[in-house]
Amino acid sequence: EYRLLLRQDNADARLTPLGHEIGLISEERYQSYLHKQQLIEEEVARLESTTISPSPALNELLVSRETSPISTGFKLGELIRRPQISYQDLAPFDPERPDLPAAVAEEAEILLKYEGYIKKQQMEVDQMRRLESKLLPEDADYAAVTGLRLEAAEKLGKIRPRSVGQASRISGVSPADISVLLIWLEHRQKGGSADD
Repeated sequence: EYRLLLRQDNADARLTPLGHEIGLISEERYQSYLHKQQLIEEEVARLESTTISPSPALNELLVSRETSPISTGFKLGELIRRPQISYQDLAPFDPERPDLPAAVAEEAEILLKYEGYIKKQQMEVDQMRRLESKLLPEDADYAAVTGLRLEAAEKLGKIRPRSVGQASRISGVSPADISVLLIWLEHRQKGGSADD
């Protein structure tokens, strides 16, 4: 379940390229999507590189939102990452802000606020893809795999998953069991005994 990556607000970013690729999205709609993505990227980059100086009005806003005031220059992107501060809150202090569609501004804010979480979840997705590509032998004798818990060996033997990724989703197979399977697979591929 990857809620941060499968959000409703980023459905167009996930699905428009696929729809265009298979002919469901017109070229005009696709170009509109590409323009929106470019605006989002440019605004995120601008916010990441624009420094705002401390001022009494800015610090009053920060304190009123129960977040720390600033005493030196601060990147707008860093301020927006604070949970208490929104993109709109900083408009009076951002004279160079372009006039953007609301959807672009909202997506830029979301990307900044959740960047760390989104990156972490993307790493989890990448890890799962790697596990899906590690195929398990059909004739594996899981009971003979040293270090595999009895419950895991029984379930793996009964269900016979095709990949380590599938094995990781079996109830009763722990992350430690997956680590044992990965070591066992690597050893087996290097020519060691299948049961070591």
